[in-house]
Amino acid sequence: MIPAISAFIKKHLGGGSSSAAAGGKAGSTVAATAADGGGAAVEAPAGLAEFIRASPLLPSCGIPDEQVDTELGRWVELGAQVARNLGFPAIDRLEPAQKRRIFQYYLPVFFWCERQLLQHRAAAGGGAAPPLVLGISAPQGCGKTTLCEQLEALFAHTGRTAASISIDDFYLTHAGQQAVAAAHPGNPLLQMRGNAGSHDVALGTGTLRALRGATSAATRVPIPRYDKSAFSGQGDRADPAAWPSVAGPVDVVLFEGWMLGFAPVEDEAAAAVGPNLAPVNAFLRSYKKAWDSFVDSWLVVRVAQPDYAYRWRLQAEQAMRASGRPAMTDEQVAAFVDRFMPAYRAYLPGLYAAGPTTARPGRLLVVQVDEGREPVAAQPVPIM
Repeated sequence: MIPAISAFIKKHLGGGSSSAAAGGKAGSTVAATAADGGGAAVEAPAGLAEFIRASPLLPSCGIPDEQVDTELGRWVELGAQVARNLGFPAIDRLEPAQKRRIFQYYLPVFFWCERQLLQHRAAAGGGAAPPLVLGISAPQGCGKTTLCEQLEALFAHTGRTAASISIDDFYLTHAGQQAVAAAHPGNPLLQMRGNAGSHDVALGTGTLRALRGATSAATRVPIPRYDKSAFSGQGDRADPAAWPSVAGPVDVVLFEGWMLGFAPVEDEAAAAVGPNLAPVNAFLRSYKKAWDSFVDSWLVVRVAQPDYAYRWRLQAEQAMRASGRPAMTDEQVAAFVDRFMPAYRAYLPGLYAAGPTTARPGRLLVVQVDEGREPVAAQPVPIM
């Protein structure tokens, strides 16, 4: 790392409101306290430092063991905040899975994102830096929406403004999607929203450009929204009057999507996956310049099998049905996910081997999760 950037990060990393930092040696149980949202002291549960150090993500997130000890108070403070956000019990009463999710997954990823922000600012040489755009590429159902919500909340808790946007909000209008479907009759991949070719690429570009320019309090950026329930589930863009807006200055843009960072393959490779993929592959060629070029740092959530998406979607729909809400049948779920499988088969190998289209060394984090959406013990070797 460039010395000046390293010095900047050492000076600024650790900003937050922990009331006490902990000292100690790796392997020891360290006592620490932090203030909760109401100002009350929260103590570190016994063995928390050892539990955090057992996270398989610490090496790839660049978190040394000693940081866990010296900043344990901050882990406690932010962990308590995430627990409240998720409606979990206090951190000393968390279920094992809840504890792993917070302290071995969400917080290590947040600290990596925070470091990316500081590197981004340091690279500006002390001048006004545009927001860090963090691209998050993750399969459907793997929990990326919840992860983004917690990252946004943690940035807010530490005094930064984060704006979250999704490729799902950049779909074409209903009329636009109908036009795409009519232009590709009989192609099931383009009869409904989802694949490359079903997005208003220019709308995404304009939104990203506006957010990159949101560097002062005088700026306010509308964030497009898409109504998936419109036209009996075919979907349509929400009325712009109902779009939320983000006030500047924006520090971080969290840009997430299931196909974000995918690189098109050769025509022969696309045809080998299936004849219907060819137009999708052609559409995908415009996404790198239009969207991926805005991304400064990348987070990729990797899965061993894209088929997990079937089970994850089934779980979500079954939960909706059990709560009395409208939901797809198992057959409808299978048909829905089928539309995305050719893209997963064609593009995930390249994403996992070479990273997203605009990934750079030191600006990429890959987290592999299992079918339970938890980080696996043996994380992939860094690819750059």
